[in-house]
Amino acid sequence: MSKPILRKYLEIKSLENLKEVKKPSENFSIQLIDSKDFQLNKFFYKNVGKNCNWIDRLVWTDQNWIKHVSDSNLFSYMLKENDEIAGYYELIYKPEKQEAEIAYFGILEEYRGLKLGGYLLSDAIKCSFSKGAKRIWLHTCSNDHKNALSNYLARGMEIFKSETLNI
Repeated sequence: MSKPILRKYLEIKSLENLKEVKKPSENFSIQLIDSKDFQLNKFFYKNVGKNCNWIDRLVWTDQNWIKHVSDSNLFSYMLKENDEIAGYYELIYKPEKQEAEIAYFGILEEYRGLKLGGYLLSDAIKCSFSKGAKRIWLHTCSNDHKNALSNYLARGMEIFKSETLNI
């Protein structure tokens, strides 16, 4: 039995359009993940995505993960509260198009509801522009967290495409 999934694509084309959320407290930081540590990307993908039906990478071998994180245009960042990991995003920069895709983004379950998504997304957008992107985009769907779309819109992103998939 197929289930209709609504997917929306959003973009932001100027840092001036960002409605930034500042750091919630000094206890939080966002750090670049060392590309040699594929286990962190794998951990975040599985744990952030488990309630959103992220499944495409579940079949990946460690070699697939290593190849993925070794891409020089992939930048992964993690949100931490003191020494505890709380969330992440994967940014794929495409210099030939001067754009960046926020490919994966999310907060671990125990940190949801603390208004951290706006801060993390603000950082992802600012980081993308600092790399030279003129356009930052992502997609979300009806399986994602209930506040995902509203967070993207609240940060100044705009919907440029919608589609319905039967999965």
